[in-house]
Amino acid sequence: MARAAVLGRLSWQQGTVSEIHKETAAATSIAIDLPDWSGHLPGQHVDVRLTAADGYSAERSYSIASAPERGRVELTVQRLPDGEVSPYLTETLQPGYPFELRGPIGGWFVWDPASPGPVLLVAGGSGVVPLMSMIRSRAAAGSHAPFQLLYSVRGPADALYAAELAERQRQATGLRIDYVYTRTVPDGWPHPPGRLTAAMLPRADDHEPPAVFVCGPTGFVEAVANLLIQVGHQPGVIKTERFGPSGG
Repeated sequence: MARAAVLGRLSWQQGTVSEIHKETAAATSIAIDLPDWSGHLPGQHVDVRLTAADGYSAERSYSIASAPERGRVELTVQRLPDGEVSPYLTETLQPGYPFELRGPIGGWFVWDPASPGPVLLVAGGSGVVPLMSMIRSRAAAGSHAPFQLLYSVRGPADALYAAELAERQRQATGLRIDYVYTRTVPDGWPHPPGRLTAAMLPRADDHEPPAVFVCGPTGFVEAVANLLIQVGHQPGVIKTERFGPSGG
């Protein structure tokens, strides 16, 4: 029975694009209706497959951005200039188009909405996508677990979900969001642009250490994991997910 469940969960599913929303100049959120979708865990991802008329196909993995929901899933895709799949998903895809995916995939880089303990999220660029699923899942579950997101991004125009994150922080108790801008800063920002440093990370609380999730490019994730250990977080509580060039 366990094997059958796994195979069923990882079979390709046919869905339909229901909504498309431009997040930034280079990133698009895509909502897909999937009749056989039974939900996911916050932090999981899917494989997406595009198939051309001549039979050629290309596959890429994308993190899930939405909270768990039956029959629907949302992805956010960052367009890569020389990519093979992301330009189609961000520039050509329209509501009503068919969409093929497989998943959900992954069981380690996930947050349990039933957990009441504090959570520290650290994102680099589009690495915020699976962490956004966790933030949305927290709200959907009515959780009051203390959440902090530290989001490193080139500049304000590159930040995904900026308006939604601001509104969620305004309305939610126990949700804190901080930005680190590496190239350009907003008018009146108190700090010059620069990379995330150890001084910007919260030190580990010996009484109740947070669960830590770090996602972003490989170099960013490795650097942040080392900085977290420097400020007292134990390696065992740090979960990382990284991405690199994959053809887009």
